[in-house]
Amino acid sequence: MTTFRTSKFPVLIIGGTGKTGRRVAERLTAKGVPVRIGSRNASPAFDWENPETWAPALECVSAAYITYYPDLAIPGAAEAIGDIARLAVRKGVKRLVLLSGRGEPEAQRAEQLLQASGADWTIVRASWFMQNFSESMLLGPILAGEMALPVSTVREPFIHADDIADIVTAALTDGRHIGQVYEVTGPRALTFAEATAEIAKATGRPISYTTISPEEFMQGLEREQVPADIAALVNELFTVVLDGRNEYLTDGVHQALGRPPRDFTTFASEAAATGIWEGVQ
Repeated sequence: MTTFRTSKFPVLIIGGTGKTGRRVAERLTAKGVPVRIGSRNASPAFDWENPETWAPALECVSAAYITYYPDLAIPGAAEAIGDIARLAVRKGVKRLVLLSGRGEPEAQRAEQLLQASGADWTIVRASWFMQNFSESMLLGPILAGEMALPVSTVREPFIHADDIADIVTAALTDGRHIGQVYEVTGPRALTFAEATAEIAKATGRPISYTTISPEEFMQGLEREQVPADIAALVNELFTVVLDGRNEYLTDGVHQALGRPPRDFTTFASEAAATGIWEGVQ
């Protein structure tokens, strides 16, 4: 096993306060690996929209975990990944781990630009996070007891953010993962209605699921004053990426960690126990 020696230089975690970045930071810290959080509020600050912040954030770091906000599907994201990867290599930061997305052409283009940068790369190509129901866009509808989305029978093999964090942590600290693309899913695929029903069972609360049209979905986002560019991105994810192309399962978690991925039922039970889904928003 080629395990990297703990460096006095930190690992940069771009998006270090997000769903996976926060978890990776916790794991590295527990291993005694220093971390630098890459965010607008950090010091030095990191902002994807301001490339002048990239070099200071990369100064004197040993490796980097790269997540792109809001999503690799947006125009210009792939080019930004290529630019920062080449910058990192020029600054001597060769160990790069990228969080990518399944079934997104722009995400795959970002992967190619990372691979061409000269970095010692690892790519974690993930399905939809289970935590989208508890820490993100779908928490509000769960709290309100009414989930309405423009997707019906398509199944998604939701992945647990802890599985991604475990893989990323391993990739940042163990040389065996260099040059690997891990496409990761959960152990089974569920429709959004089935996932909602599992959460309802875990919480003991009635939570309905309704399939609506893309037009109704966009109107709802507009009423909630979601910025137009974010609304368009979310709508594309639901109406284009969730067209069935990602219904198949992969063994990426087992390839990377030698164990099966966490199941949605376990996620729902553990999340319900925290109280995150109690009450009405």
